[in-house]
Amino acid sequence: MGEGDTIWAPSILPLDTLGTLSYHPQTHFGRKMESKVSEGGLNVTLTIRLLMHGKEVGSIIGKKGETVKKMREESGARINISEGNCPERIVTITGPTDAIFKAFAMIAYKFEEDIINSMSNSPATSKPPVTLRLVVPASQCGSLIGKGGSKIKEIRESTGAQVQVAGDMLPNSTERAVTISGTPDAIIQCVKQICVVMLESPPKGATIPYRPKPASTPVIFAGGQAYTIQGQYAIPHPDLIGCIIGRQGTKINEIRQMSGAQIKIANATEGSSERQITITGTPANISLAQYLINARLTSEVTGMGAL
Repeated sequence: MGEGDTIWAPSILPLDTLGTLSYHPQTHFGRKMESKVSEGGLNVTLTIRLLMHGKEVGSIIGKKGETVKKMREESGARINISEGNCPERIVTITGPTDAIFKAFAMIAYKFEEDIINSMSNSPATSKPPVTLRLVVPASQCGSLIGKGGSKIKEIRESTGAQVQVAGDMLPNSTERAVTISGTPDAIIQCVKQICVVMLESPPKGATIPYRPKPASTPVIFAGGQAYTIQGQYAIPHPDLIGCIIGRQGTKINEIRQMSGAQIKIANATEGSSERQITITGTPANISLAQYLINARLTSEVTGMGAL
């Protein structure tokens, strides 16, 4: 944004809580920029990053990607989800602030729906709050906390949401996790206030974004392609599945007996030559089965002989 660009104040926020917005507080020192309200809300494109577990991401994506498609269409925000081979994923929401708030509202209500659904099968009576984790550049966390914690206290009190800023930066980054929990409405109000703080205090210096590390999954390289065994799923290439099964299933039975895990091999789906292997059992059984399958594939690929 250029020096002279005007920041529009969101019409959704009462002006007294908003104060005046200036993108360069230090350059406009002494004369606060007037905040102008437009019907289109805050005319600024923001990017907010969320840290989610695989299960939460699955809920946001929905069957065949229907949920995330609906969220994108209805909110008008861009919603991107980082690579899938990690226990943690980053969900990036970009757009004008009103689109971001709509997307957040949809995510918060979806998580609440998941909580209600999971409670219908459990004896628990009190409903746990919805929890979202934002990833915020550490250089902006000071403004979010405020002098002596004054700003974060004000956000907690005015929204009714719990807000916690992690003391440490996320691994290999200059970002911190900000955990927000409460009712969906409290979370939405809280995100609005955090957005205002982030606009008033842009990040200082370069930010090294947090990138979740893939779970340490075995990777096999063969024929210029990589195959991974991930969680309880392994997707080897069709020309390698035979070596796992063995003649009349001898190899797969051997692996089942040695690992104590259940191993199912799905039929190839139409239009795809991949076949999915599902491994179930205790974590130790699963790791052993993964190791044996991996060793089996590696020996086949490198021609090291049979396992």
